Amino acid sequence: MSRLTVSRVAKASNVNIETVRYYERRGLISKPPRTESGYRMFSHEAIDDIQFIKRAQDLGFTLEEIKNLLFVYKKEDYFPVEEMYQFAAVKIQEIEEKINHLNNFKSLLESAIIRQDSEPKFPKNECPIIRKLSEGGN
Repeated sequence: MSRLTVSRVAKASNVNIETVRYYERRGLISKPPRTESGYRMFSHEAIDDIQFIKRAQDLGFTLEEIKNLLFVYKKEDYFPVEEMYQFAAVKIQEIEEKINHLNNFKSLLESAIIRQDSEPKFPKNECPIIRKLSEGGN
């Protein structure tokens, strides 16, 4: 089987070389063997793993969650139903919290737009966005 340099893996995976190195350091992809001259030589499997990681990130999974998913995907001969049920339940709760947070943020932005339509100029401390950011909180 032919091996690939880090630059070829990065190009084939459509990521930066530093991303490949980062995933390797985090244990998301296997440490490849090195040539006598010190070059890391990855298997083609690294490309599949990186694409899996990127798709999982796009869905909102953290790198630690992805590491666990990769372990199940690559190492387990069975599907751990109870673990995956718990994982999914926690993730659903996180998504609900994010949706609520985003809806609150959307409302804040809408209030700034409404205010701008009625008053072209007003003191910056009356801007709902600036006020929310300066006061903190969720």
